[in-house]
Amino acid sequence: MIRDIFTKNKKKRATVPSVDARNDVPEGIMTKCPQCKDVIVTKDLLKTKKVCPKCGYHFKMTAAERVDCLFDEGTFQSIDNHLKTENPLQFPAYTEKVEADAERTGLNEAVLTGTGKIDGMEVAVAIMDSHFRMGSMGSVVGEKITRAIEKATALNIPILIFSASGGARMQEGVLSLMQMAKTSVALNRHAETGNLYISIMTYPTTGGVSASFASVGDINLAEPKALIGFAGRRVIEQTVREKLPEDFQTAEFLLEHGQLDAVVHREEMKETLAKIIRLHQKEAK
Repeated sequence: MIRDIFTKNKKKRATVPSVDARNDVPEGIMTKCPQCKDVIVTKDLLKTKKVCPKCGYHFKMTAAERVDCLFDEGTFQSIDNHLKTENPLQFPAYTEKVEADAERTGLNEAVLTGTGKIDGMEVAVAIMDSHFRMGSMGSVVGEKITRAIEKATALNIPILIFSASGGARMQEGVLSLMQMAKTSVALNRHAETGNLYISIMTYPTTGGVSASFASVGDINLAEPKALIGFAGRRVIEQTVREKLPEDFQTAEFLLEHGQLDAVVHREEMKETLAKIIRLHQKEAK
């Protein structure tokens, strides 16, 4: 069933202009690379896993597209699709915006969770989708990620989390900030059982997400040129009153300074994850 939903959503998205497309590019047919400005046939871009064939720029992916790239065919099973966001602070128009994003993306929230197999090895996964409220973390996002971690712990399998988020969701106030602690505690319990957690940071991984579960993996990976950081560049420069390096808060900068274990090209992501999981497989009891 989840595969049918993904296929349906892909067909819908194929008729929608890319976020990066401009007025000089035919709507929905061509996509303009924001880095090298090359114009690519959208169908061809999907064949390269949304990586620009000219300069290697990694376009944002939907959660459904990551599932297709990552898991062995037919093995992914989503969980907790029944969880829906409410409006605890009665923030104006919040409910309508969430419902509009749900209709547009086919997701119930900004994260898709479930289990599946990578090269025959079972894992649990949480895949954030920045097309839904910029991937911001509210109470339902935190709850879904926590439940995915707890399921991994119960099944004695690794947990993978793909982060793509602008941070905590302002419309839920302190309830969104509480998810930082909740997800981190669940990960600590997962670690106490000797199970593996791999964090994969994509563009963007910022705010409360970068300050909590995204940064505490047993192994921390990132896609090339991913924006990773807590506060914004301008805020930091105004605070320290210094000009920051041009590559500040990029995956490559963090790797150079010891905050990442590797920067992995999208084409090599599945193979890399499979190797790591295989190396850390626990003996059957």
